[in-house]
Amino acid sequence: MKFGYARVSSAGQSLATQISQLKEESCDIIYSEKFTGTTVDSPKFNELLDRVSSGDTIVVTKLDRFARNTKEALEIIQELFKARIKIHILNMGIIEDTPFGRLIFTLFSAFAQFERDMILTRTQEGKHNARVTDPSYTEGRKTTYTDDDIQAALDMREEGFTYAQISYQTGISASTLKRRFKKTS
Repeated sequence: MKFGYARVSSAGQSLATQISQLKEESCDIIYSEKFTGTTVDSPKFNELLDRVSSGDTIVVTKLDRFARNTKEALEIIQELFKARIKIHILNMGIIEDTPFGRLIFTLFSAFAQFERDMILTRTQEGKHNARVTDPSYTEGRKTTYTDDDIQAALDMREEGFTYAQISYQTGISASTLKRRFKKTS
C-alpha cells in the first residue's frame, strides 16, 4: 500500500497542495496534520508509522515533512528499512534500503537541517540588527489601532457606552478594547 503524509507547521497554513500531490501519486490512505516540526511527537505521523508494514511505501511531498532533523530522520528511516518499507519523497524520488539510497537520504537530510538552521540564524541576526539600529523596533504583530483610537474608545466607555456599542461604532473588537484598556490603566 501507499501511505501519504502531509504536514504543515501552523493552523494558518493549508494542507491542500500537499494532499493534492499525494492524491496524484495514488496514495491509498493519506494522513495529515497541522503540527509544528519542532515538536517531538506528531500524533498522525506516529499513527502512520504504527500502520505501515513490509512492502508498503510512505509518500511525502518534501523531505522537511518527514522529520525534524537529520538524527531523527536517520533513526526513522533505519526502522522503516528494517521493516522493508520504502520512502518516496516526491521532489527527490524513492529511497530504498541500498547503500546509495542510505547515502542520498543522509546527505539530503543533513542539507535540509542545515537550511532550517540557516533560516533560524538569519532570522535571529535580523532581529538583533533591528533592535540595535531601530529604537522603536518591537517584535510581534503591529498594533492595528493607534493610541488615539483607543483613547477615544476609552472616553466612550467612561461616558457609559457598552463594549458592544463601542465596538459597533469604532470597528474595534470588544476583546481588543478590553486588552488595550488594561494597558492604558
